[in-house]
Amino acid sequence: MSFAVGQGEIFGLLGSNGAGKTTAVEIVQGLRPRDRGDVRVLGLDPVAERPRLRHLVGSQLQSSALPDRLRVGEALRLFARLAGDVVDWRALSDEWSLDHLERRAFGALSGGERQRLFLALALINRPRLVFLDELTQGLDVAARQETWELIERVRDDGATVVLVTHFMDEAERLCDRVGVLHGGRVVTTGRPADLIAAVGGPVHLRFSAPDPSLLAGFDRVAGVTDVTVDRSRADVGQPVAVDVACAAAATVAVTAEIAHRGLAPADFAVVRPSLEDVFVALTKENPR
Repeated sequence: MSFAVGQGEIFGLLGSNGAGKTTAVEIVQGLRPRDRGDVRVLGLDPVAERPRLRHLVGSQLQSSALPDRLRVGEALRLFARLAGDVVDWRALSDEWSLDHLERRAFGALSGGERQRLFLALALINRPRLVFLDELTQGLDVAARQETWELIERVRDDGATVVLVTHFMDEAERLCDRVGVLHGGRVVTTGRPADLIAAVGGPVHLRFSAPDPSLLAGFDRVAGVTDVTVDRSRADVGQPVAVDVACAAAATVAVTAEIAHRGLAPADFAVVRPSLEDVFVALTKENPR
């Protein structure tokens, strides 16, 4: 595989379980030996120059844990000392809203509180580059949202972030660029919006129409690629369900055509392709 991460961005490494995401980032961090190839992190070889690199990189591994009885304040103080007291751990605790948890044991923390602590520990040496591996795995919706905001704060504070995830909505929300990993190789890289536009498929406009005849010739409207009409409810006098597929750039024109034909459906919905659609399309085209 081959990929590059730019300074100051959140780069997402996407893939299904077993695709090789964790192996890749462990090699990049010098935690696992590479069979061959060249790796440079901040200009350094992560194996030969690992002592120099260690002070520049922060990491939250896929399987992170602390002793259940270790208190939050004790963990922050210990990790700060190991990092050479680059930061005041009390200031870091306040910055990441952990001050009220300092006397609480790790085993008593919620999932979201643990992730906030792990993020703070990953930043204990003020790193230039941070690796976050499956940070939101197993969190509830509220905790995931909170963690996303924390990740954006890490980037906004000046660090480059490599985010390993198999959650496509997470990558679409957070990442400046992504690399899709499948079967041990990078299938493609790019901005989520660009990949969606190139691979994700058409936009779907879905609505109900009182009379199928109002849709005559709709497939000839510029930008429309397909029109599907479900007439199953027409026999009982119900509106028909319509699905118009079109290019993203044609969405406004198609919507105007719907209004021009006197249709004002209350259930009108625009369904745009997502990064998940891109991932499915790319991995189907590139089987193991």
